[in-house]
Amino acid sequence: MELTGSVQPFEARMPQELLDDLTVRLKRTRWPAECAGEAWAAGTDAAYLRDLVRYWASDFDWRAQEARLNAFPQFRVRLDGLGIHFLHQRGRGPAPLPLVVTHGWPGSVFELLHLIPRLTDPARFGADPADAFDVVAPSLPGYGFSDIPAAPGMHPARVAELWLDLMRALGYRRFGTQGGDWGATVATRMALLAPDRVAGVHLNYLPGSYRPPPEGEVPSEDERRFLATCESWYDEEGAYAHLQRTRPDTAAFALTDSPAGLAAWIVEKLRAWSDCGGDLERRIPRDEVLANVALYWVTGTIGSSMRLYYEARRRPLQLAAGERVRVPTGFALFPAETPANPPRSWVERGYDVVRWEEMPRGGHFAAWEEPDLLAAELRDFFRPLRGR
Repeated sequence: MELTGSVQPFEARMPQELLDDLTVRLKRTRWPAECAGEAWAAGTDAAYLRDLVRYWASDFDWRAQEARLNAFPQFRVRLDGLGIHFLHQRGRGPAPLPLVVTHGWPGSVFELLHLIPRLTDPARFGADPADAFDVVAPSLPGYGFSDIPAAPGMHPARVAELWLDLMRALGYRRFGTQGGDWGATVATRMALLAPDRVAGVHLNYLPGSYRPPPEGEVPSEDERRFLATCESWYDEEGAYAHLQRTRPDTAAFALTDSPAGLAAWIVEKLRAWSDCGGDLERRIPRDEVLANVALYWVTGTIGSSMRLYYEARRRPLQLAAGERVRVPTGFALFPAETPANPPRSWVERGYDVVRWEEMPRGGHFAAWEEPDLLAAELRDFFRPLRGR
């Protein structure tokens, strides 16, 4: 990888004509025929979506969400010819540890905005300033304000190479990595590529394509049960993943053209995968839900975001014989994670697990749903690794 440009400050500011066009499209939504039945059983609930789209068109303030994002130091840099957007907030403490935090799908850097201050300024939240981090939170290629890859091959292992290059460009020799969803795959790949640079890996999700090295014992009863649960979950809930792994470009035409359709596609997953008991806005406020959806809209990146599934299918995280993550690894199990949290033995076949914590609440979007819990967990995990 090659650094092809200097780090430049960035501020989000979308053209007003783009926002005006969005409002017109929302107000002209063409709604499908409805069939009576249990709400959400066959997909996004029509009544909920109608109200959300009405609010998006009339009350939602994108400029306020831009201001939230612009309150954080943001930058762009060209890495291997691709423009990468990232947040970079320095820690307030005697020796902050650099930490790369990577979001997933259908999230964005918006899902990290509550977590970042808790990591960079722990004293503000009643914790020890000695546990401060310098946080680097990039937007995945093809997501948000990062460039859309123009050629095939942008799979998570290549993203990990970009992130290693980014940390080198920022002058960080040694750092931690953290992630859920795609962020977990990228964090794992970073450790596999550069174990001498990665101080520790912290995950709140086991990558879906992960398979341990083929040697060793046959799967235990707990491991077989976990794999069967995953298979059952994908059979019932995995239509989105199968489509995005196989024909993402077809769906991209519809979702790029219809903001209501885009909201339906994303909001169903936010609701299903969070620890919300069916009431999404109890855990993630409506304006934050729409900020995330709107970011995909104003940047035109839903198609390129889905394509990461297509690329990852061609480079799954299946460890070869003798291969493992030889970096201290922490795993936080949030109870509402989907499809299911794995048994520790299954993870230990491929990772050097030194911390295994069952969290009291929270789901797939841990940084968004439970920033206090995740921040405390990260402070505890990385504390003994800072001086190594």
